[in-house]
Amino acid sequence: MNPHNRLDLQKYNQSNIEEFRANAGRLGGPFEGATMLLLTTVGAKTGLSRTNPLMYFADGNRYLIAASYAGGPNNPPWYYNLLATPIVEVEMGTERFQARAEILNEPERATLYARIASTYPMFAEYQRQTTRPIPVIALYRQQGTR
Repeated sequence: MNPHNRLDLQKYNQSNIEEFRANAGRLGGPFEGATMLLLTTVGAKTGLSRTNPLMYFADGNRYLIAASYAGGPNNPPWYYNLLATPIVEVEMGTERFQARAEILNEPERATLYARIASTYPMFAEYQRQTTRPIPVIALYRQQGTR
């Protein structure tokens, strides 16, 4: 599978979304044991809901995700959706809640990305594959959501 071929990626993501929901948030294969969430954004161009399975990293009262796009030259489409509409839906395990997404700035972005890459070396490889600084996004649970 080429992660930058949109049709391949959509098919791959859909199978992971189905597995995630069928197994209370757990995935096998390359994601076995990883902390995973489903991020649903509103399409910046289409206005349609888009769901993507992503690894996340707990950081105090927030969750961190990285817009790595497997080291591709551009940010993933969901990143641009966050810029347009930062209120998102998050699924963790069997729980769903709304969150506010915040793109982190330097030097915090670099510090946290280094921590992510030390936990999951594939993220270090993703950074080596691209010239863009890979964005790190903090997700803050909105009050009153479960």
